[in-house]
Amino acid sequence: MRTFIKRDVVDRVIESTGERPERVTAVVNRMFHTLRTMLSRDDLELRIEIRDFGVFEVRPTKSKPRARNPKTNEVIFVPARRKAHFKPGKLLRNALKAPVEETHAR
Repeated sequence: MRTFIKRDVVDRVIESTGERPERVTAVVNRMFHTLRTMLSRDDLELRIEIRDFGVFEVRPTKSKPRARNPKTNEVIFVPARRKAHFKPGKLLRNALKAPVEETHAR
């Protein structure tokens, strides 16, 4: 599995725009910081829709009063919390539906 990091995103944006690296780095950092801040707010449910890319959602989970610790077999209480969810947009979803042979041939 290949892993990309934020620096790879910055490099690709620099490649495609020809913009100065320090300027692109600042914009990419600010964008990720803003998304993280928006998603971690106190709103119980939240939706950030980015057209042609996807939707980030914060969804509540239910509490689990009788969960089990698999290591000790102890019954524990797990409180309700929030979780992040990403749903790819139409363009991304269609790109991911392409057969594997086609994607490796590129």
